[in-house]
Amino acid sequence: MTAMTYDGAGARRGAPDDEIGAGPLSRGAAVVWWVLTVSGLTVLTGGLPLAVVPLLLSDPSNAPLVALAAVPLAPALAAAVFAWRRFLGDRDLGPGRHFWRGYRLNALDVLRWWVPTVAVLALVGFTAGNLGQARVPAGYGVVLAVVAVALLLWAANALVLSATLSLRTRDVARLAAYYLAARPLVTLGTLSLLVLCVGVVVLTSDWVLVALLGPLALAVTRNAAPVLRDATARFTRPTDHG
Repeated sequence: MTAMTYDGAGARRGAPDDEIGAGPLSRGAAVVWWVLTVSGLTVLTGGLPLAVVPLLLSDPSNAPLVALAAVPLAPALAAAVFAWRRFLGDRDLGPGRHFWRGYRLNALDVLRWWVPTVAVLALVGFTAGNLGQARVPAGYGVVLAVVAVALLLWAANALVLSATLSLRTRDVARLAAYYLAARPLVTLGTLSLLVLCVGVVVLTSDWVLVALLGPLALAVTRNAAPVLRDATARFTRPTDHG
């Protein structure tokens, strides 16, 4: 299993200070520009469909509609992860360019595993919402919750791997599952982010979580750094995508 890394940026145009400036004010302004741009583009490409979810009735029959609204989310988050990788490495003043490049490179690859994932999550949600009518043991709901959480943890690993490396879909699936156990601290960090997302929705609203998609992608990127370092070292060869 050999993959190509997307991190190669070709010939450098110069040190970051050439474009951003060396002063703290310039660097601070650059950080704000990156956060606003990446966050705005993530919401625009992946978050807007989710804005209709709070308007839907809280009914299990709406699970397919929620799943459909979530389909654009993963490609947008993958593009944000791609851009944030550049931000953490050798940033410039072109966050939009890096975001769209990541979107173009990764969208189809991400959808290959994301569409089946949201379909399974929709089925889990629909089943959980109808446990009362099915008259099954209450413990079955706990099992469904564990399945949903495991799928989301796996999807977080698959997201960062797809956004960073050029891998076959089956290799993404295998590595994403492998790193759940191989990097338990990363898995625990992702679980903490998932709990935080639930808390944001419960204490505020779904719209607040949608607005925070860009910073959430940055947190996922930083948390997954050990996974990306290991996967890049073991399963990739350098390539130039500049």
